[in-house]
Amino acid sequence: MAHMSERPLGSPFPELQGHGLRLTHWRAAYAADVAAWLRGMSDPEFRRWNTPLRFVTDLDSARASLRAKEAYAADGSSASFRITDAASGTTLGHIGVNAISPTFRSARVGYWVLPEARGRGVATRALALAAHWAHTDLDLHRLELDHALGHDASCRIAERCGFRYEGTLRGAMFDEGRHDAFRDMHLHARLSTDPEAELS
Repeated sequence: MAHMSERPLGSPFPELQGHGLRLTHWRAAYAADVAAWLRGMSDPEFRRWNTPLRFVTDLDSARASLRAKEAYAADGSSASFRITDAASGTTLGHIGVNAISPTFRSARVGYWVLPEARGRGVATRALALAAHWAHTDLDLHRLELDHALGHDASCRIAERCGFRYEGTLRGAMFDEGRHDAFRDMHLHARLSTDPEAELS
Protein backbone atom coordinates (compact mmCIF):
# COMPACT_ATOMS: atom_id res chain seq x y z
CA MET A 1 0.00 0.00 0.00
CA ALA A 2 1.32 3.42 -0.89
CA HIS A 3 1.50 6.05 1.82
CA MET A 4 1.71 9.66 0.65
CA SER A 5 3.48 12.42 2.54
CA GLU A 6 3.18 16.17 2.21
CA ARG A 7 3.91 17.61 -1.21
CA PRO A 8 7.11 19.66 -1.29
CA LEU A 9 7.10 23.26 -2.45
CA GLY A 10 7.35 23.54 -6.23
CA SER A 11 6.02 20.05 -6.99
CA PRO A 12 2.40 18.99 -7.51
CA PHE A 13 3.32 15.39 -6.65
CA PRO A 14 3.63 13.76 -3.22
CA GLU A 15 6.36 11.52 -1.93
CA LEU A 16 5.38 7.84 -1.72
CA GLN A 17 6.24 5.14 0.76
CA GLY A 18 5.69 1.38 0.75
CA HIS A 19 7.35 -2.01 0.17
CA GLY A 20 10.35 -0.86 2.23
CA LEU A 21 10.97 2.10 -0.08
CA ARG A 22 10.45 5.83 -0.06
CA LEU A 23 10.02 7.58 -3.40
CA THR A 24 11.13 11.15 -2.92
CA HIS A 25 12.04 13.99 -5.27
CA TRP A 26 15.33 14.63 -7.02
CA ARG A 27 16.81 18.01 -6.09
CA ALA A 28 19.17 19.80 -8.46
CA ALA A 29 20.35 22.02 -5.60
CA TYR A 30 21.65 19.04 -3.57
CA ALA A 31 25.15 17.82 -4.44
CA ALA A 32 24.40 14.26 -3.29
CA ASP A 33 21.38 14.02 -5.62
CA VAL A 34 23.38 15.37 -8.55
CA ALA A 35 26.20 12.90 -7.90
CA ALA A 36 23.77 9.96 -7.66
CA TRP A 37 22.01 11.03 -10.86
CA LEU A 38 25.36 11.22 -12.67
CA ARG A 39 26.32 7.74 -11.44
CA GLY A 40 23.03 6.25 -12.57
CA MET A 41 22.96 7.92 -15.98
CA SER A 42 26.60 7.11 -16.75
CA ASP A 43 26.50 3.51 -15.51
CA PRO A 44 27.53 1.11 -18.34
CA GLU A 45 24.49 -1.12 -17.80
CA PHE A 46 22.16 1.89 -18.04
CA ARG A 47 23.96 3.08 -21.17
CA ARG A 48 23.69 -0.40 -22.70
CA TRP A 49 19.89 -0.27 -22.72
CA ASN A 50 19.09 3.46 -22.77
CA THR A 51 20.16 6.33 -25.00
CA PRO A 52 18.91 9.67 -23.64
CA LEU A 53 18.30 12.62 -25.91
CA ARG A 54 20.94 14.50 -23.93
CA PHE A 55 23.82 12.52 -22.48
CA VAL A 56 24.75 13.11 -18.84
CA THR A 57 28.55 13.04 -18.65
CA ASP A 58 29.55 15.34 -15.77
CA LEU A 59 28.14 17.17 -12.76
CA ASP A 60 27.05 20.18 -14.82
CA SER A 61 25.03 18.10 -17.28
CA ALA A 62 23.61 16.03 -14.39
CA ARG A 63 22.47 19.20 -12.64
CA ALA A 64 20.90 20.53 -15.86
CA SER A 65 19.12 17.20 -16.35
CA LEU A 66 17.67 17.35 -12.84
CA ARG A 67 16.56 20.96 -13.34
CA ALA A 68 14.63 19.79 -16.41
CA LYS A 69 13.02 17.04 -14.30
CA GLU A 70 12.00 19.65 -11.71
CA ALA A 71 10.44 21.80 -14.45
CA TYR A 72 8.42 18.85 -15.77
CA ALA A 73 7.22 18.10 -12.23
CA ALA A 74 6.23 21.74 -11.69
CA ASP A 75 4.02 21.74 -14.80
CA GLY A 76 2.59 18.32 -13.93
CA SER A 77 3.79 16.53 -17.06
CA SER A 78 6.19 14.07 -15.38
CA ALA A 79 6.92 12.85 -11.86
CA SER A 80 10.55 11.84 -11.24
CA PHE A 81 11.21 9.95 -8.03
CA ARG A 82 14.48 9.17 -6.31
CA ILE A 83 14.11 5.60 -5.02
CA THR A 84 15.46 5.41 -1.48
CA ASP A 85 15.58 2.82 1.28
CA ALA A 86 12.76 3.75 3.66
CA ALA A 87 14.87 3.09 6.76
CA SER A 88 18.26 4.53 5.83
CA GLY A 89 17.39 7.07 3.14
CA THR A 90 20.10 5.65 0.87
CA THR A 91 19.55 6.38 -2.81
CA LEU A 92 18.88 3.18 -4.74
CA GLY A 93 17.75 4.39 -8.16
CA HIS A 94 15.13 6.28 -10.11
CA ILE A 95 11.57 5.80 -11.32
CA GLY A 96 9.60 8.24 -13.44
CA VAL A 97 5.95 8.51 -14.41
CA ASN A 98 6.39 10.45 -17.64
CA ALA A 99 4.36 12.01 -20.44
CA ILE A 100 1.33 12.28 -18.16
CA SER A 101 -1.80 12.97 -20.20
CA PRO A 102 -4.89 13.87 -18.15
CA THR A 103 -6.90 13.91 -21.39
CA PHE A 104 -6.08 10.31 -22.34
CA ARG A 105 -5.50 9.31 -18.69
CA SER A 106 -2.19 7.72 -19.64
CA ALA A 107 1.53 7.92 -18.87
CA ARG A 108 4.80 6.11 -19.53
CA VAL A 109 6.95 4.57 -16.81
CA GLY A 110 10.74 4.18 -16.75
CA TYR A 111 13.27 3.22 -14.09
CA TRP A 112 16.89 2.36 -13.31
CA VAL A 113 18.70 1.03 -10.25
CA LEU A 114 22.23 1.78 -9.10
CA PRO A 115 24.68 -1.16 -9.39
CA GLU A 116 25.00 -1.79 -5.65
CA ALA A 117 21.20 -2.02 -5.26
CA ARG A 118 20.55 -4.55 -8.03
CA GLY A 119 19.27 -8.04 -7.28
CA ARG A 120 17.16 -6.89 -4.30
CA GLY A 121 13.82 -6.35 -6.05
CA VAL A 122 14.18 -2.57 -5.89
CA ALA A 123 12.83 -1.89 -9.40
CA THR A 124 9.92 -4.30 -8.91
CA ARG A 125 8.89 -2.73 -5.60
CA ALA A 126 9.29 0.81 -6.89
CA LEU A 127 7.27 0.05 -10.03
CA ALA A 128 4.45 -1.51 -8.00
CA LEU A 129 4.39 1.55 -5.71
CA ALA A 130 4.48 4.13 -8.51
CA ALA A 131 1.93 2.28 -10.64
CA HIS A 132 -0.53 2.03 -7.75
CA TRP A 133 -0.19 5.77 -7.14
CA ALA A 134 -0.61 6.63 -10.83
CA HIS A 135 -3.74 4.51 -11.17
CA THR A 136 -5.33 5.80 -7.96
CA ASP A 137 -4.12 9.30 -7.05
CA LEU A 138 -3.62 10.45 -10.65
CA ASP A 139 -6.63 8.45 -11.88
CA LEU A 140 -4.73 7.24 -14.94
CA HIS A 141 -6.26 4.41 -16.96
CA ARG A 142 -3.23 3.21 -18.95
CA LEU A 143 0.45 3.01 -18.03
CA GLU A 144 2.96 2.04 -20.70
CA LEU A 145 6.43 0.63 -20.13
CA ASP A 146 8.94 -0.08 -22.88
CA HIS A 147 12.46 -1.49 -22.99
CA ALA A 148 15.04 -2.46 -25.56
CA LEU A 149 14.64 -5.89 -27.12
CA GLY A 150 16.86 -8.32 -25.23
CA HIS A 151 16.60 -6.54 -21.88
CA ASP A 152 15.20 -9.64 -20.17
CA ALA A 153 15.52 -8.29 -16.61
CA SER A 154 13.28 -5.33 -17.43
CA CYS A 155 10.82 -7.68 -19.14
CA ARG A 156 10.55 -9.78 -15.98
CA ILE A 157 10.07 -6.71 -13.77
CA ALA A 158 7.25 -5.46 -16.02
CA GLU A 159 5.47 -8.80 -15.99
CA ARG A 160 5.82 -9.21 -12.20
CA CYS A 161 4.08 -5.88 -11.79
CA GLY A 162 1.19 -6.74 -14.11
CA PHE A 163 2.42 -4.90 -17.20
CA ARG A 164 1.37 -7.22 -19.99
CA TYR A 165 3.51 -7.66 -23.07
CA GLU A 166 1.67 -6.10 -26.02
CA GLY A 167 4.15 -6.48 -28.85
CA THR A 168 7.47 -5.56 -30.42
CA LEU A 169 7.81 -2.09 -31.91
CA ARG A 170 10.26 -2.04 -34.80
CA GLY A 171 12.98 0.62 -34.80
CA ALA A 172 11.21 2.50 -32.01
CA MET A 173 14.14 3.58 -29.85
CA PHE A 174 17.71 4.78 -30.30
CA ASP A 175 20.42 2.16 -30.60
CA GLU A 176 23.04 1.94 -27.86
CA GLY A 177 24.93 5.22 -27.62
CA ARG A 178 23.66 6.54 -30.96
CA HIS A 179 21.12 9.06 -32.20
CA ASP A 180 21.47 8.01 -35.84
CA ALA A 181 20.44 4.34 -35.56
CA PHE A 182 17.47 2.53 -34.08
CA ARG A 183 16.53 -0.76 -32.45
CA ASP A 184 13.36 -2.64 -31.60
CA MET A 185 11.66 -2.47 -28.25
CA HIS A 186 9.06 -4.41 -26.28
CA LEU A 187 5.90 -2.60 -25.26
CA HIS A 188 4.17 -3.52 -21.99
CA ALA A 189 1.11 -1.85 -20.47
CA ARG A 190 -1.10 -2.06 -17.42
CA LEU A 191 -4.64 -0.76 -17.20
CA SER A 192 -6.32 0.47 -14.05
CA THR A 193 -8.74 -2.46 -14.44
CA ASP A 194 -5.92 -5.05 -14.42
CA PRO A 195 -5.13 -6.89 -11.17
CA GLU A 196 -2.45 -5.29 -9.01
CA ALA A 197 0.85 -7.08 -8.50
CA GLU A 198 1.09 -9.24 -5.39
CA LEU A 199 4.62 -8.85 -4.05
CA SER A 200 5.84 -11.52 -1.67
